[in-house]
Amino acid sequence: MRLATRLPILPLLSLAAPAAAQTITPLAEVRLRHEHVEQGGLPDGSDAVTARVRTGLQVSEGRWSALAEAQGNLAIVGDYYDGLHGPATQRPLVADPQNIALFRAQLQYRAPGLTVTAGRQRLALEDERFVGAAAIRNNAQTFDAVRAEATPIKGVKADVTYAWSVRTVWGIDGAGARQQAIGGDNVFATLGVATPVGTLTGFAYLVDQDEAQVQGYRLSSQTYGARLYGSHGFGKATLSWNASHARQSDYHRNPNAYAADYWLADVGLDLAGPRVGAGYEVLGASHGAAFTSFQTPLAAVFKFQGWTDRFNPTPPDGVRDLYASAGWNWKQLGRLKAVQLLAAYHRFESDRAVRHYGNALNLLAQAKVGRTTVGVRYADYMADRFATDLRKLWLQLDWTL
Repeated sequence: MRLATRLPILPLLSLAAPAAAQTITPLAEVRLRHEHVEQGGLPDGSDAVTARVRTGLQVSEGRWSALAEAQGNLAIVGDYYDGLHGPATQRPLVADPQNIALFRAQLQYRAPGLTVTAGRQRLALEDERFVGAAAIRNNAQTFDAVRAEATPIKGVKADVTYAWSVRTVWGIDGAGARQQAIGGDNVFATLGVATPVGTLTGFAYLVDQDEAQVQGYRLSSQTYGARLYGSHGFGKATLSWNASHARQSDYHRNPNAYAADYWLADVGLDLAGPRVGAGYEVLGASHGAAFTSFQTPLAAVFKFQGWTDRFNPTPPDGVRDLYASAGWNWKQLGRLKAVQLLAAYHRFESDRAVRHYGNALNLLAQAKVGRTTVGVRYADYMADRFATDLRKLWLQLDWTL
């Protein structure tokens, strides 16, 4: 039996002795969603009505805690291609296959200036551009890993993770290039320092997709870079900024020899209600061959390049994304809390040979009623020279204990 299948059981052993625990916290959340997708070139649309349930317990005593959480995803209406079953030539993809699994099982130690977490866990590092939780998908993404977070002095934080298995959104039926889990020796490390103009973070992400069926090892990469982000208040207004650069090259068993750059410049203005923002992101290309552009296979990709997921994996000629957004937030409107309206527009081009890929429009209306978040989301990708038109509509309810 591999270590990857043994270690997540360890926290469950801690739960077997509740008499020694000072605090027992139940965990529960439910998501009900209808996702409708229409894609150019396919005869039928997809309609996925799904219910996802997570439930578990966290037991804490002093500096120690143990957590175990199970997850199930049920397709109430399954008129969609889930990436694993049925022909991909009939309906567009909705990457929420039915699933039942151990979602998280971790043991954690917390002390002043140090937190160590071992077992199956969520990772949302920095802005999730390189390593994230893929929270939009019902099965999400977790890692079998050991993570250490240290704050040796004020204003300095080190964060180092070794992950030997990535538990993907494809669930227990995952196979081929869409496996249930992908093994490898992954190392993620960041070092952040507070400065007068924001937090400056240096990072190294060694991604080891050590499975022959997962693009023939061609998603293994080493990425080194830096990010500066911060904000400043002006009366009731807040200006925020985010800038990043990274260099990526082949790693471990990747047969491709390549090097590609990443650039990001993003700025936002919050006027205590209305919000506007703009940015420019580049996932660079090397020499135009497949999987020689800047890749982010472990990212929370839904947060970037619009919501239609048209550029994952990154095309051989890379992606340039020029975008702008506008919206309005209210803390409370009657019984509604955390009300949000948002519109964003993206213009996509290739990095190599600079040709127009297409444009995308994103719209969001969201509010919280009691413990339930209600959301309506729409995404429209209008193709020019890359892929085909794609439209998505989400109606979603999220309840959390």
